[in-house]
This record gives sequence, structure tokens and C-alpha cells, in this order.
Amino acid sequence: MSRLTRPPLDGLARRLHETRHDRAAGRIRGQGSDSFVRETFTLPREAARIKAREWFDRYPKAAYWTSVESWRQLPEGEIEFTMRRLPSAD
Repeated sequence: MSRLTRPPLDGLARRLHETRHDRAAGRIRGQGSDSFVRETFTLPREAARIKAREWFDRYPKAAYWTSVESWRQLPEGEIEFTMRRLPSAD
């Protein structure tokens, strides 16, 4: 009976480390080098709603593809969210 051997994970671990380092250094934005502008906020719930509404009013969804890219509720009750939009409406 043959035993399956696991492939070496050194290359994978190295690539993950490089990607995380590049992302922390600002060389990688989001899922790749797309052209979206992103801004992350951490605000109380009502202030978060107001800030998101400001973005949608200032950068209309139809022209800038504005969206809430991600959000989560922190243990303190604040909302952390990332807004995303195109840099210009051509």
C-alpha cells in the first residue's frame, strides 16, 4: 500500500507572504490593479449611513459605479466599510 506524500508548501507560503507584503505596501489594491478608487471608514452606524449616502449623492451609481464594497460590524458596535467608485465619469 503506497502512502501519498504531501507536496511542498514552501512556494505557496512564500507567494502568500509576498502578496500580503505587496498589499500592505500599497502595490496591490483589492483584487488586482483595477481602476477603482476605494476609501475605508469606521463610524457609528448612523454616521456610516450618512457617509455612504454622501458618496452616492456625490458620485452617482450610474456614472461612477459607486458601491459599498464590503462592510462589517465591529465588537464596539461601529461599522467598518469600504466605498468603491470609478475615478471619473466619462
